Amino acid sequence: MDSFLSWARANERRIVATIREMVECESPSDNPAAINRQVDQIADRWGHLAKVTRKKAKGHGDHLLLEFALPGKRRAGQLLALGHTDTVWPLGTLRTMPWREAEGRLWGPGVYDMKGGVAFFLHAMEGLRELAVPVPSKVVLLLDSDEEIGSPSSRDLIEAQARKSAGVLVLEPGTGPTGKLKTARKGVGGYQVTARGIAAHAGVDFSNGANAIVELARQIDRIAGFTDLKIGLTVNPGVIGGGTRSNVVPAEASVDVDIRIARLKDAGPLEKKFRALKPVDGRCTLTITGSLNRPPMERTKAIAAWFAQARQLAAQIGIALEESSTGGGSDGNFTAALGVPTLDGLGAVGEGAHAVNESLFIDRIADRTALLAGLVAGAGTREV
Repeated sequence: MDSFLSWARANERRIVATIREMVECESPSDNPAAINRQVDQIADRWGHLAKVTRKKAKGHGDHLLLEFALPGKRRAGQLLALGHTDTVWPLGTLRTMPWREAEGRLWGPGVYDMKGGVAFFLHAMEGLRELAVPVPSKVVLLLDSDEEIGSPSSRDLIEAQARKSAGVLVLEPGTGPTGKLKTARKGVGGYQVTARGIAAHAGVDFSNGANAIVELARQIDRIAGFTDLKIGLTVNPGVIGGGTRSNVVPAEASVDVDIRIARLKDAGPLEKKFRALKPVDGRCTLTITGSLNRPPMERTKAIAAWFAQARQLAAQIGIALEESSTGGGSDGNFTAALGVPTLDGLGAVGEGAHAVNESLFIDRIADRTALLAGLVAGAGTREV
């Protein structure tokens, strides 16, 4: 680990330059052309270290697979690293959130979530090559283009690669200012509930109307009651809409609901509760759509064992690594749900994901890069 850390420190400015290059190539989820510029950039810059495969995705940017050419002759299975090229920031954000290096941090759209983590991993593989460290497993990095919008076109590809792998490293940012790894994540999903009533003039024909907004309000009260904090289940009615004018009894209204579950076994009962909703006003009808999108990443013995190895490696370079659970989802949810040991939050240490203060700590670049190199170099020794 000392050699990995020394290499990362010696190459820190090169890592920073890579991060800047990536941040200044804006790549919002809804702009395939912009994402493909980022994909071109990575493929061109790192093609000498890896076999590069692009996967087209209709309506989305290309997904990118890099299979690294690393030292060592024997390959026992595959190790998968996961990242994404898309960000939540619209094209042009650099005008108001420009790249900058100040206050011991790197700043800019996507720097923390998650261009920093991708750059760390690419340079970690470069370090293994330059240090001639034998790597026991085939190492593949999958960068998808739609993680920030639920991975609709990449989930099948992610799961296919995970099924070939003994373990998965997820390059999402760590938790909090110390960069805790993530050994558990809640599952994420959403429902839309639409109430339809009968339109009528609110003054002339009020009694003949069936108010969809009133019906929806009654349903929202029920839906909010599905929350059960004791088991880590939250149900959040987050967006509502309906009606046309105040003098019209509204014929339609809808609510978008976010759900989070800590345990997969709670998904079925929650689904039944949504599907069992019935109108209070018999003149109204309800339409319910949606489901769980990302299954929960539940902390297993294998994940705990792998975290223990990461903690031991980090201790060798003076880092007291901690673990955490989070209500947010990532592509690691998909791989963990398949039973593939998944270690998440290995990317940047900083703050401000999806916020104007998005930034990463410069003094944590080297140790994070070294940890990734150490995990890959020891891929054949962990208990999974």
